[in-house]
Amino acid sequence: MKFKLSLLSLLSLSSLSLMTGCSPEKSDLMDKTTQDNWIATAEIHNPSNFDRPDQTLFFSYYDLGLPASFEQSLLFKNDKNQFSSQAIDSDFDGDMDGVVVTASMTSGETLTLDAFVASDPRFAATKRTQAEISLKVGGQWQPHSKYPDTQFEEYVGGEFSNVDSVEPESKYTDHSNWLRYEGPGIESDKVGYRVYLDWRNGFDIFGKLTDKPVLQNVGLDGYESYHHEQPWGMDILKVGSSLGSGGFGLWHKDQVERITKADSRKVTINANGDLFSAFTINYKGWQSAVGKQNLDAHISMSAGSHLANITLDFEQPVETIAAGIVKHPNTELITGDMDITGKAYSYIASWGAQSLDGKMLGMAVFFKKETLKQVTSDKNNYLAILTPKGNQQIYNKNTQQLDYYFAALWQPESGIDNKEAFTKYLEQQAERLTVKPRVRLKTKKSLAAKQQKLTSKVALDWAIKLADSELNRKTYTYEYSGWDINRRRLPKFEYDIVGLYPHTLNRITEATGDKKYQDALTKITGSFIDEQGNIKRFKKSNYNIDSVAPGRAVLKLYQLTKDEKYKKAADLLRQQLAEHPKTKEGAFWHKKKYTSQVWLDGVYMGMPFLAEYSNKFENGHSLEEVVKEFTLTYKYLKDQQTGYYYHAWDEQKQQGWADKNTGLSPEFWARGMGWLAMALVDVLDLIPESETELRLPLIKMSQELAASLKVSQDSETGTWWQVLDKPNQLGNYRESSASAMFTYFLATAIDAGIISDDYKDTTLKAFNGLVNEFVLVHDNGEISLTSLCYVAGLGFGRDGSYQYYMSEPVVNNDPKGTAPFMLAALAVHDLLK
Repeated sequence: MKFKLSLLSLLSLSSLSLMTGCSPEKSDLMDKTTQDNWIATAEIHNPSNFDRPDQTLFFSYYDLGLPASFEQSLLFKNDKNQFSSQAIDSDFDGDMDGVVVTASMTSGETLTLDAFVASDPRFAATKRTQAEISLKVGGQWQPHSKYPDTQFEEYVGGEFSNVDSVEPESKYTDHSNWLRYEGPGIESDKVGYRVYLDWRNGFDIFGKLTDKPVLQNVGLDGYESYHHEQPWGMDILKVGSSLGSGGFGLWHKDQVERITKADSRKVTINANGDLFSAFTINYKGWQSAVGKQNLDAHISMSAGSHLANITLDFEQPVETIAAGIVKHPNTELITGDMDITGKAYSYIASWGAQSLDGKMLGMAVFFKKETLKQVTSDKNNYLAILTPKGNQQIYNKNTQQLDYYFAALWQPESGIDNKEAFTKYLEQQAERLTVKPRVRLKTKKSLAAKQQKLTSKVALDWAIKLADSELNRKTYTYEYSGWDINRRRLPKFEYDIVGLYPHTLNRITEATGDKKYQDALTKITGSFIDEQGNIKRFKKSNYNIDSVAPGRAVLKLYQLTKDEKYKKAADLLRQQLAEHPKTKEGAFWHKKKYTSQVWLDGVYMGMPFLAEYSNKFENGHSLEEVVKEFTLTYKYLKDQQTGYYYHAWDEQKQQGWADKNTGLSPEFWARGMGWLAMALVDVLDLIPESETELRLPLIKMSQELAASLKVSQDSETGTWWQVLDKPNQLGNYRESSASAMFTYFLATAIDAGIISDDYKDTTLKAFNGLVNEFVLVHDNGEISLTSLCYVAGLGFGRDGSYQYYMSEPVVNNDPKGTAPFMLAALAVHDLLK
């Protein structure tokens, strides 16, 4: 299946995450499976401490277990209401791939919606969005009165006709009286925008005094009338030589270059629905200071929102793009918090009496922090200078994509008449873009596939199903010459895609004898190692302990092939650990640039490799150093009261996230503890049982950790929460990667005699929870792992607060979760064998 990027962050379900609150009883869900038209039940939780009116939710046909060719209408309802929905093409490839639903939620509210194939699709919905373009027909072209003695012409006579697509000829320019209001328009029930389809390429605003669609009535009598207040509203912005409200241009040599010159511009209306509308402008042969290329700009809006989403697809790389707001006199620039995690949204905005009618008008551009290069201004614009990233949709490093939003709030429509109220709006919108609703999805397709009683074979089958699904979706994009679609960049020698993931697939080969999984070692990990044993895109001097983790896969390659280049590569990683900076007592820093910091996940990144390398090539003389890393982790990161471990410790107690007395970060991040848990059992497997005293501290840690995990296990589902000690707190969710890691740890520890058989029920409940809560079964036979924390770290805008852990994206099928799920399944397979 083609991997889809579903409207990026505009739609709240680009990934699925488990919500707080209770779940429907399994028996209730099973009763629904007997209803022919029932498709799924979704529980949706508002993770914010403010209301979210008109929250747009996206459910892909893929996740709903429906075929890609699904063409019927879906109906969403609960006991009280029926909810409007609309089928959409989320990635603008021409095929409908899911459905949007709009629901309003109060602070912390949980909604339950059932999805059915609609027996009567004629639900009387209210039209709340519109995208359209209209041109004149029945008249004639003649020399342009504004531009005499040029190639440009204007259209005289005729009547306007609405069309789905238009590509103006070269004779068309501004004020040609051919396109109504001079370009395509898009609106919600809150506000409307238009784009000049000519050399100006500016973005203008139609302030609305009604919640009804109005674009079809704008400009019927020419360009002048809508510059004055009409019953529906008016044009409220003087664009001039600026980008207007949210427009874009090339940023080159500290100047904005609008899309002035292009061989052609074509507009296509992609959607004109009740809840979602969109259009695309194809700029062919855009001529700029950095060359000539094609660019597609997708602009969309959803019901109930002032925000418009812009996704720019570049055919060739562009270093920086300016997204801007017109800089009117006597206006004030407002900037959001920039000391945030890279995936979180911030903004620039302007405020003042800048509407053409003299009323207060606020405008904003919202962007992910990771794309921001700088905030600046020029004579005409307030500017956010943004850096496009690799195009996630098509896995091609030669294409780029940039995604951002813009918004305008006009005092007569919004009621906002002061800077404080506007700033509150900006902060809430940034949070809505960053922290998605927590959604728990149960589908008929998935429930039907989960009825088998858990056995050794069933556990193994789940590992195989997820491995095969990922092989189909994206596994070999991780090779050196491929594309890291998770990070949207060239693959690096990463702990997950090059280390843990191929290592795990090899474990499936060892369990099944099927060599196709083992191929990932050579095709992915091996692709980074040249004939001299050098590691590509690896820099030892960074002293990043994450980069050591792939060493286990390298050692397996050497074992399988006896090729000396793999031995040399392993030696290079061993050399890094020999030189790696450490705390005063000898604990490895997480990275050289993370001075004096010990992170919980670092134990897994370095110690299993060091133990295995030492056994193979050093007669085990480094095993004491390996154990010491665990004992220092225990000493400094463990909370003796709860038995949980903090994410990190700063020996110097200087980091912003560090407690000034203890040096500890403030929260118990579940996956951090998951890395520690897996490291314990993996290293114990590498220390000979004859080394009783050496093993003892790790056995003690394992037993204590198992006890704390039993206490913190969610009684309803058998899984664990993103922030471990705060179940049901606003925004918290049950997290799949940590739950998989803990399951692997428990099953492996029981099987190895490290912990008591008394934990077997806890372990099997955990694995059943993994499958029941996080696995979606798709119509094509593939499966997905959902509710997966994409990443978490500290420093560089990551303050370690509870809200920080809530702000990181929740995704599907990232290898930091899929690999532990497969390992958990293999461990349960062994336990039950």
